[in-house]
Amino acid sequence: MKIFICDGTCDSFFSAVFDAYFQTDCIITSDSEVQLALDSQIVKVETDLEKSRRIQRGIQRYDVEGVPDVVSVLRSCDGLKEQIAFEYIKLVFERKAAIKKAYNLPQVIEFNDILYKVTGETHRMKGFLRFMESSSGALYAPYSPDNDITDLLMPHFAERFASEKFVIHDLKRKLAGMYDGHSWVIAHVGEAEVYLSEYEKTFETLWKCYYNAVNIKSRPHEKQMKGYMPVRYWKFLPEKN
Repeated sequence: MKIFICDGTCDSFFSAVFDAYFQTDCIITSDSEVQLALDSQIVKVETDLEKSRRIQRGIQRYDVEGVPDVVSVLRSCDGLKEQIAFEYIKLVFERKAAIKKAYNLPQVIEFNDILYKVTGETHRMKGFLRFMESSSGALYAPYSPDNDITDLLMPHFAERFASEKFVIHDLKRKLAGMYDGHSWVIAHVGEAEVYLSEYEKTFETLWKCYYNAVNIKSRPHEKQMKGYMPVRYWKFLPEKN
């Protein structure tokens, strides 16, 4: 069995698809620590933009939404995302048609499940993300998403806060989306020490007071809260800290 190791980028993955397509027994992964069988042969994929473009053009020939969907799946935290996307692409080429709604096929079910998790988290974070005002006046929003979605959120918040400067910081991946009031970029960053403005400190204190005032201790409603917002997002809520 051949195991194609890509570097985690989209072009590397599509290059791997090109190299692995006619192999009868192979795996594509970006996990360099994948567990190997005794007969495994490791192939380190060299990114080839021409190979990547050819695969993408082939997908687009049969499914207009195919490439964006695959790219979204590759943002997932699922360790099998590359292999699932590979099986899905092979099926598109075999059927020479869009297969996204072929819910009777296990490859499509697995692919759509990951796609839904990525797009669903992106949608949720547009409402769940909490911004704080720093002492410099810029807005700062730390979060730890399951999937790599920071650059998917930036256009939404750049439009929403068009005249503001802000940073969306993915603590898990040490990535930050930074907007200066005109344009935004994604950069790798380390730990961030943020000093809050006096207004922000006052506002958080008032919000906690309000939360405690409306919360009836004898009638806890955490089950309802969990329904509105998953527990994994609570650590970024002032009222829960």
